[in-house]
Amino acid sequence: MCVKLTEKLFPEFFFDQSPMGVKKIPEQLFFTYTLNGTLPGLNETITYHLSPITYHLSPITYYLNSPPYICSMNLDLTGKTAVVCGSTQGIGRAAAQELASLGARIILVARDEEKLKTTLHELPSSDGQKHGYLIADFAHPQTVEDAIGKFALENEAHILVNNTGGPNPGPAIDAHIDDFRKAFNAHLVCNQIMAQALVPSMKKAGYGRIINVISTSVKQPLPNLGVSNTIRGAVASWAKTLAMELGRFNITVNNVLPGATQTGRLEQIIQNKATKMGSSVSDVAHEMAEEVPMKRLAEPQEIANAIAFLASPAASYINGINVPVDGGRTLCL
Repeated sequence: MCVKLTEKLFPEFFFDQSPMGVKKIPEQLFFTYTLNGTLPGLNETITYHLSPITYHLSPITYYLNSPPYICSMNLDLTGKTAVVCGSTQGIGRAAAQELASLGARIILVARDEEKLKTTLHELPSSDGQKHGYLIADFAHPQTVEDAIGKFALENEAHILVNNTGGPNPGPAIDAHIDDFRKAFNAHLVCNQIMAQALVPSMKKAGYGRIINVISTSVKQPLPNLGVSNTIRGAVASWAKTLAMELGRFNITVNNVLPGATQTGRLEQIIQNKATKMGSSVSDVAHEMAEEVPMKRLAEPQEIANAIAFLASPAASYINGINVPVDGGRTLCL
């Protein structure tokens, strides 16, 4: 349900401008809005209480600013721009397609321009969005800084999906120091570069969503993924810190933790495990699926659905959390 509010309901004299440029309420305000036939079959009275405690009245502030709506489950991303990293394959690609289907303008970010062009042409644009792409290699943070810095000079973004392929498998004790440095740069450093470039426009818009695609290893370290377990944990801590810093600007920061998902990354893990154990790829894949209570692996679209929800107005009060999307495989709470 989504009901448009009239200007009469919120006369301008109720509001001041805060130092951050976002409207706040100087004193407690109660109002009752009766919905008489606004939607077919709807006749309901809703009473809202707006508190003066915070500058940002999420999601009310956003709806007061542009446009004035109260929604019980608003997934509409029309008018929003989403920058999606690692978006030419797997989870990133599925996320870009889902966000576009909800009305967002998509900016793809990846290193292969031909794949970017192909993915760009496949994105839904029923709302007339003009999608685009940026070429950047997360193995080389300077290319990321150059690309997103140039974009941010002339564009705004409301949604950032940080998503990068994981480090090579193997025990932590056997990893070279450079393996940790490369993974740290590709994940945490590049995430920081992206956030620093785009957060200013999120603050200006009074709406921001930063969603990091990490791993269930944040909750429960996975065998033979030593470097990945280490770096994913660092990203999760970074994200939680940002959530505390940016929440007052109506910017949320959350992590999606995919379980075993049918992507090129999982194929690599399965192949390596099969080689090490002397088993067939199909046997290893079946064994992995059996570890999941739902007895199957995830599809990229299922992870994308969680990302899209966290990016939407409906997730306005969800901040600083890790969301496992793993079919129940992770054993810890």
